[in-house]
Amino acid sequence: MTLFDPEPPSPPTADVTAQPLAARMRPVSLEEFVGQQHILGPGKLLRRAIEADELMSAIFWGPPGCGKSTLASVIARHTRSSFETLSAVTAGVADVRKIIAAARERWSRLGIRTTLFVDEIHRFNRSQQDAFLPHVEDGTIVLIGATTENPYFEVNSPLLSRSRVFRFEPLSEDDLRRLVDAALADAERGLGALRPAVTPDALAHLLDQSNGDARSLLNALEAAVLAAPEVNGVREVTLDLAEEAMQQRSLAYDPTGDSHYDIISAFIKSLRGSDPDAALYWMARMIASGEDPRFIARRMIVHASEDVGNADPMALLIATAAAHAVEYVGLPEARIPMAQAAIYIACAPKSNSTVVAIGRAMKDAQERKPAPVPPPLRDSHYKGAAKLGHGKGYLYPHDYPGHFVAQEHAPPDAMSGPYYEPSDQGREKAIGERLAAWSEARAEDGG
Repeated sequence: MTLFDPEPPSPPTADVTAQPLAARMRPVSLEEFVGQQHILGPGKLLRRAIEADELMSAIFWGPPGCGKSTLASVIARHTRSSFETLSAVTAGVADVRKIIAAARERWSRLGIRTTLFVDEIHRFNRSQQDAFLPHVEDGTIVLIGATTENPYFEVNSPLLSRSRVFRFEPLSEDDLRRLVDAALADAERGLGALRPAVTPDALAHLLDQSNGDARSLLNALEAAVLAAPEVNGVREVTLDLAEEAMQQRSLAYDPTGDSHYDIISAFIKSLRGSDPDAALYWMARMIASGEDPRFIARRMIVHASEDVGNADPMALLIATAAAHAVEYVGLPEARIPMAQAAIYIACAPKSNSTVVAIGRAMKDAQERKPAPVPPPLRDSHYKGAAKLGHGKGYLYPHDYPGHFVAQEHAPPDAMSGPYYEPSDQGREKAIGERLAAWSEARAEDGG
């Protein structure tokens, strides 16, 4: 069969009840679509583009069950263009090329545009994503990619620059309640023919535990209704049934996804903000959700220096010891030394003087002209170094009182100013006093 042969007869329609409830209740129009009013409300750019059938290439980014694929199905019903779908989980570049070739011929012979929806687009690697670029650029296809991952990390920058990113949010409790009400009332696509009744506490549990995921909610609702005994023609869903159907909370966390960055950010900011309880909460969320404990331990090592530094040098030692415990002991026991490190860092005096200092030094190293090492500081241990004047004039600090002697260790104008300025917190207060005394001695010496 060629692209322009008559379409074969449609196969017999499948029994709609064989589909999961979430699939059966999928809306067929924008009016039925629930949620995402910040991008689909009246007058919003995306809604106007869909209604005018003038959709630009776009990335739909959001957590599972928030309506990305559902909106794509609404667009497919609304658009006059040919609508093609791919799943990056199963498709490859050959599938993309076949669709592109058909789109090009369809446009040249019939003047019909092609909209290509790619689900889980982040599953395509960089070279696979590059296959879309020229065809998005020349208008052969309008690309809609759906992803649960942060596209600014997972989608190629050139492709991203040719697309509009629309952020989908988890559905609100009101949105989820509307979906439940519709499913319970609809006798054709929903559960209405079974005459279900959901107790208030059961409904509250389903709404809370679905965590903004419509698919999780509707599938659990269907399981509970089907399992409910029929009494006087009514199937009552109790709290026990709702808990059994939901099984466990649908955690809004993917160790490789956007929540990974948000929750580790919350953990780090809790450490920096001296809030040990909040730090433990975010750590527990990550551990319970399957985050690699070595990743958490590495972040604590960094922030023991970045946010505590020399105000309490023990923080770095304890964080490093916790990281060793993760490797040596493993979970679940390693969660205890990890928690100890998090508590210590959160409760320690804070100073960012170290990270500020290295930032200033790196800026000078990158922006200023490299200065030669002064002769007194050059290596004098190899044969012939003395003849070159290396080490001449160097003053050995341990030969002087207090193990300090005023001398210059950097050439003039090499540094824009002081790098390390100790805070008045913890041990850095004493460090600051020593540095001040040494600075005064240098000034008195004229150095």
